[in-house]
Amino acid sequence: MAGAELTEQLAASGQGDGLEGLRAAIRICRLCRDAPARGPQDCLPHEPRPVAVLSRTARILIAGQAPGLRVHESGLPFNDASGDRLRSWLGVGRDEFYDPDRFAIVPMGFCFPGYDGKGSDLPPRRECAPLWRQPVMDAMPQIELILTIGQYAQAWHLGARRKKGMTETVRNWREYYFANQAPRILPLPHPSWRNTGWLRRNPWFEADVLPVLKQDVDRLIR
Repeated sequence: MAGAELTEQLAASGQGDGLEGLRAAIRICRLCRDAPARGPQDCLPHEPRPVAVLSRTARILIAGQAPGLRVHESGLPFNDASGDRLRSWLGVGRDEFYDPDRFAIVPMGFCFPGYDGKGSDLPPRRECAPLWRQPVMDAMPQIELILTIGQYAQAWHLGARRKKGMTETVRNWREYYFANQAPRILPLPHPSWRNTGWLRRNPWFEADVLPVLKQDVDRLIR
């Protein structure tokens, strides 16, 4: 379903205003299947299942990349080994993490994009961010801290301030986190277990970034 059609359907149903309307629109979005950005040959090969947690009260936004297969099947964001590592970085348990009063979880792409020829997850779908990202951000003005996980979230939220690569962007985290603007942005690597080697090569991340992250998360959710 294209953006204009979504707007018309929501207006007709009386759901077009506010956060609830946005949730309803995201839930029924089928743009990547029905009107793919690269043409019919690039449509999502399975039924879309948008996964996003919007909140009126959460002060922390987790801006990830796109759901993996396990998340697609369960409908629960970060319901995998990556989520276990992310929760350890944040210093929270599952109950706190999945409390929408504490965390909003909105990836750059809402649906599992499928696998590439090597068995790795494809990038977030191109259709999602242009249609949904700004309305989502506008609907949650209470957000005080955005955790940008991976290069796609960092590209959108940091724009021209992003460094050439993910490592350099995360290495320069103080430049974004302590900037005189709101909400604060803290770039993070993806918590995938495939990044275990990256963590070993960059011990400064766990030594310098995670203590600040845990302290701020504790302050914002308690």
